[in-house]
Amino acid sequence: MKESFKARLYVALIHHPVVNKNGEIITSAVTNIDLHDIARAGRTYGVSGYYVVTPLSDQQALSRKLISHWTSGYGATYNADRKEALSLIRICSTLESALDEIREETGISPKQVVTGAKAREKSLSFEAFRRMLSGEDGPAAYLLLFGTAWGLAESVKDSADFALAPVKGPGEYNHLSVRSAASIILDRLAGDRQP
Repeated sequence: MKESFKARLYVALIHHPVVNKNGEIITSAVTNIDLHDIARAGRTYGVSGYYVVTPLSDQQALSRKLISHWTSGYGATYNADRKEALSLIRICSTLESALDEIREETGISPKQVVTGAKAREKSLSFEAFRRMLSGEDGPAAYLLLFGTAWGLAESVKDSADFALAPVKGPGEYNHLSVRSAASIILDRLAGDRQP
């Protein structure tokens, strides 16, 4: 697979720790459509891997079963494009285990970049992150974190190296699905910018 970035970009969909609408820490359920759509966007825009982070063994098993259908089952021969996209997915229990796997694969300690609907102090612009991904400063790896439910827990945001500026429309409403946000963000980072 040809990657779009000189630096390595991975994405992670975090199911724990995330928050509910009351701000309480929860573990959210994995959804089939998030697996498919973020994997397809990731493959389209050249990410190196897509981590689905959940500590729940039943959710891990369900995810592996769905992925297996498209990567080695009947679905693999029925839709080779889907197989190629879903082959990016890696299931893990914790964010730390995803970071460890990236370190082992690349020999680089990845920088964590969180996303969210609200701007954080000193948010990283899309253009600045795009430049970082160009690899001008030498070998680098980044893990772009997306939260499910009502977003990433503050502990995840606080431990990140960067917070990416939010995706915003022209109005006040700003509550995109995570798969829509992931597609928009990946397009802003790696999409064709030719006129």
